[in-house]
Amino acid sequence: MRTIITFLIVFGVLVIVHEFGHFFFAKRSGILVREFSIGMGPKLIAHMGKDGTTYTLRLLPIGGYVRMAGLEDEETELSPGMPLSVELTPKNEVQRINVSKKVQLPNSIPMELISADLVDDLVIKGYVNGDESQEMTYKVQHDATVIEENGTEVRIAPRDVQFQSAKLGSRILTNFAGPMNNFILTVVLFIALAFLQGGVAVYNTNQIGEVQENSPAATAGLEDNDTILAVDGKKISSWNDLTNTVTKKPGKELTVLIEQDGKEKTVQMTPKTVKSNGEKVGQIGVGPYMKTGFGDKVIGGLTQSWDMVKRIFSALGSLFTGFSLDKLGGPVMMYQMSSEASRAGVKTVIYLMALLSVNLGIVNLLPIPAFDGGKILLNLIEGIRGKPLDPDKEGMITMIGFGFIMVLMILVTWNDIQRFFF
Repeated sequence: MRTIITFLIVFGVLVIVHEFGHFFFAKRSGILVREFSIGMGPKLIAHMGKDGTTYTLRLLPIGGYVRMAGLEDEETELSPGMPLSVELTPKNEVQRINVSKKVQLPNSIPMELISADLVDDLVIKGYVNGDESQEMTYKVQHDATVIEENGTEVRIAPRDVQFQSAKLGSRILTNFAGPMNNFILTVVLFIALAFLQGGVAVYNTNQIGEVQENSPAATAGLEDNDTILAVDGKKISSWNDLTNTVTKKPGKELTVLIEQDGKEKTVQMTPKTVKSNGEKVGQIGVGPYMKTGFGDKVIGGLTQSWDMVKRIFSALGSLFTGFSLDKLGGPVMMYQMSSEASRAGVKTVIYLMALLSVNLGIVNLLPIPAFDGGKILLNLIEGIRGKPLDPDKEGMITMIGFGFIMVLMILVTWNDIQRFFF
C-alpha cells in the first residue's frame, strides 16, 4: 500500500504540474481551456469556474489532462437526428445544450437536431419535440455550454477562443509550458532536498563531513570536518579518491593520515564489510563535506538539476549508438523505483520525483509527433512557411507519432515486466 501511494503521489504530481503549465499559458493566450482534470476515467466531481473551465476530479488517480478548445477531437459531436434539449435565456438565445441522458434540465426544450454551428455562426436548428412542423433556429450564446453524454458540462468553443486562433508565439509557449514546469519542479525539489539534508555535498575536496557514531572512523578518533590526507600512503585529494580506496579494502586495516585541529596525525582503522550490488565493499562511516549556507543550498539545487540534465542527454545519446529496451523504462519501472524509494524514506522519494520530472520534461521536448516537442516543431514549420500545415496532414503526422509511441510503450512495459517479475 505504501508503494502504491508513493507511486500515485509521484506520478500524479508530475503530470498535474506538467498540465498546469499548458493550462496557465493557454489561459494567458486567450485559448479556452474547456476542462482541467485531476485523474482519469469516470468523473467523480465537476465544477465549472467563472473562467469557463470545468474542473473535474476523476476516479483513477493517475495524472490528469487539459482540454483546449479546437485541438484534436475536442468538439462535441452533434449529428443530425440526435435528440437533445436546449435551455434558453429570456431573449430566446441558447445558453445550455444537453445531449446527456444522465442530466435533465427542467426548463429546457426537447429537440431533434437538424444542424448546429457552434464555431462560426453560433446557431442551432432542430424540430421542437421532434415535430417536423415545428422547425426552429436559435442563436447560441458565445459562452454557452454543452452537457456531454457522460454528464460533463463544458463551454462551447467559438473560433476566436480556439488554439489555432492564438498568435504563433503564444501557441509555442503554451506547448513548451508543460516541460518548462517540469524543469521548474526539478529545481525546486533539488533545492528542497538540499535544505532537508542540511546542505550540499562537496565531492572535490578531501575534507569529510559527518562521522557516524560507533563507526570505524569514530573508533579511530576521526571527528566531523577532519581532512583525510592519505590512506596506506596513497594521497587523497577528493571524496572519490577516498571512497575508491576504502571500498576496495573491506575488513583490512588501513593506515590513515588525517589533519585535525590544524595538526597531522596517523590513525589505524578497519573498514566494515557491507554488501552493495551483490559485492562486498568497505565502509568507514563518514559522509562527504557539506556546504550549509542558504546560498550554497540554492546553488547546489540548481547545479544538481543541471547535472541531471546532462546525464539524461548522455543517456539519450547512448540510445543512438546502441539502442536497447533495457535503457528505457515505463510505468512498471516507475512503480519499482517508487517501491524502493518508499522504503528508503522521504528524501529518496523527493530525489526520485526530481529525477522523473526532468526526464518527463526532456522526453516531452523530443521532436516526435504527439509530444510537446513535435507540436513545437510543427509551430516552427508554420512560422517558416508563413501558414499552418493542412489539418489533415498534421492529423496524420500526429497519428503516426502517437502510434509509434504506443508501440514503443507496449514494448518497454513488457520488457520491464520481464525484468522485474520473471
